[in-house]
Amino acid sequence: MIISDITNYIEEIAPLPFQESYDNAGLIVGNKNSEITGVLITLDVTEDVVQDAINQNLNLIIAHHPIVFSGLKKINGNNYVERTVIKAIKNDIAIYAAHTNIDSVLYNGVNSKICEKLGLEKTKILAPSKENLNKVVVFVPHKNADEVRKAMLDADAGKIGNYDSCTFNLQGHGTFKAGENASPHIGEINKVHTEPETRIETVVPNHLLNKVISAMIKAHPYEEVAHDIYDLKNTWSQVGAGMIGELPEAIETMEFLKNLKKTFNCDFIRHTQLTSDKIKKVAVCGGAGSFLLKDAIRAKADIFITGDFKYHQFFDAENHIIIADIGHFESEQYTKELFFELLTRKFSNFAIRLTKVNTNPIKYL
Repeated sequence: MIISDITNYIEEIAPLPFQESYDNAGLIVGNKNSEITGVLITLDVTEDVVQDAINQNLNLIIAHHPIVFSGLKKINGNNYVERTVIKAIKNDIAIYAAHTNIDSVLYNGVNSKICEKLGLEKTKILAPSKENLNKVVVFVPHKNADEVRKAMLDADAGKIGNYDSCTFNLQGHGTFKAGENASPHIGEINKVHTEPETRIETVVPNHLLNKVISAMIKAHPYEEVAHDIYDLKNTWSQVGAGMIGELPEAIETMEFLKNLKKTFNCDFIRHTQLTSDKIKKVAVCGGAGSFLLKDAIRAKADIFITGDFKYHQFFDAENHIIIADIGHFESEQYTKELFFELLTRKFSNFAIRLTKVNTNPIKYL
């Protein structure tokens, strides 16, 4: 078993193209072809976490937060980032991070884990992503349509929400004339040919576009494959920021806050005025989610749970919603549990451990 077996599996669930532009998810330190001795799961990577991996003979650290966000111009050990990277390299410890890419997925993501802990139902993405979808159209001889369509769907095209194998098919006639240097599958050189064809349309996410086009061309009988690719403005319900769901039954607001404090092991919760007597509809975002406040208000959530709200941002609630800031670390702490569940479900032939190092840099008096 090598490192890429693990990282490829994680990226099937949370593809790297889903990460935000500022992010640095992926394999940060190490060789993807190295054999695995074991995995250590953490929220953050610090020198103590690397030492924990060394002590347990685990050579792959899976983290939520990337140890390197921007380029390192020097690696002299002058700060904790440089010292951590040096220590990992010296001891052949690989470091991998799944950050905003695993924040963004509807299933098996950070926010879905928060929803699970809160017992939310009817969950969906709070702010679905836009401009990440394409419409692929290809023209195929009738007799080859099933084969080409299957190749595209096998490459993961045609998924819309909870449905797959979604295509639209229209029959018509294509015309073409093969030039002197062509090797036509049908028709003759320098003669206009008319062929009954099927127009196949399907939806393809950006990160799968090359894979689908490659499969389509390979399955297509023509020497030159006539196809179109259109950028779509549609929102994508499977990917985006934050989530929203409902409690099975509305509960008293103060009781909800007390349960929230207990569930996420908070020393305290910073919150706005309690504008609702009961809580039913709940919006969440792991980490720093203040940018989603307007989305939570538009979705008519009773409360928005996240971390890292600044003082003046609390005013933006304007009595439309309750903001509950439970802390950055606290909101994402169950990401370790998420990684553990995903990996143990798939792999059983090496050690997978949760670090006991508390990486929360914030202490409370």
